Amino acid sequence: MNRPVAAVKRVWRRRRRSEPPALIRTPRPSLTYGLISYLLVFPVFRLLLRGRTRGGGQVPQEGALVVVANHGSHLDPPLLGHALGRPVAFMAKAELFRVPLLGPIIRACGAYPVSRGASDREAIRTAGDRLEEGWAVGVFIDGSRQDDGRVNHPQPGAALLAARAGVPLLPVAILNSHRALGRGQGLPRAVPVHIRIGTPIPPPASRRRVDLDASTAACQEQINALLDLGLIGAPALSSAPVPGALPPSGADPGH
Repeated sequence: MNRPVAAVKRVWRRRRRSEPPALIRTPRPSLTYGLISYLLVFPVFRLLLRGRTRGGGQVPQEGALVVVANHGSHLDPPLLGHALGRPVAFMAKAELFRVPLLGPIIRACGAYPVSRGASDREAIRTAGDRLEEGWAVGVFIDGSRQDDGRVNHPQPGAALLAARAGVPLLPVAILNSHRALGRGQGLPRAVPVHIRIGTPIPPPASRRRVDLDASTAACQEQINALLDLGLIGAPALSSAPVPGALPPSGADPGH
């Protein structure tokens, strides 16, 4: 069995929840989070990176949620938390917390450490705690930064978290962050970084691997389809409908 999946199962077997996390009121952002988001992240995203966001109305503002995104840069966690309009708790490599300035920023923005090569039980336990408290928990579906910024080798951990907690998955595409500060870059480049927010996907029907894989594939397809749309305001590379999405509220799913 895949190690991250097995770790999630071991941790969640010990859990007893009296109320579904999706129904718990979302914690309010802390003062520190607000100051960092609007005094630091906002000018970097909106001014330096000419950031734009599309699809903010798709983000549930209350209740637990698993945010699933592609990963191209260390900039991704604070940018996502700011763009979604609600705090997002992210797993992040433990060494990032030792980076001057970056470490305190990502911790204040809700990130929590996971050690490379070590047991990930503590990180999974923290993710479960965050969901029980009504947080949005962010998962970079590939697990590590990708040189092309796409979803290439998705892992089932996000789907299993959603299945255990009974909460939806929200696919989010981050465009161009791998060019702004990708692997091997010492300093960020002032290129546009845009964020396209997809449509929530229901939690997997069960914790069986076939259902987890189906939800993971739906997240991958939707994120890559959003990336194919290109930068916001630029000519679209694809006009195909976004796969894996729920029908609009009130719509007839048969049409």
